[in-house]
Amino acid sequence: MKTVIISTRARRLAALLKEAQRGGLILRSPDGREFILAEIDDFNREIELTRKNKKLMKLLDERGKQTKTYTAAEVRAKLGLSSSPNNRGARGAGRR
Repeated sequence: MKTVIISTRARRLAALLKEAQRGGLILRSPDGREFILAEIDDFNREIELTRKNKKLMKLLDERGKQTKTYTAAEVRAKLGLSSSPNNRGARGAGRR
């Protein structure tokens, strides 16, 4: 992981960092990708708590053992969705 020094002149970013001190933030880019902005100590605590979540760890272990994969076309067919690339369906609905 790379460390980037933030200028005191970057006011919007400084405001986001201040807000992240009160609790982590999810930042969403214009293309819908999401990123976490959290103070490292808080983030380490979240990782620790997540690792102690036995139900979640069991689920992740089970999913990690799965070998079957599906293509996007197979998933669309199973869900009865159009194969048109312009049909964003449910995926596009939640990203606005």
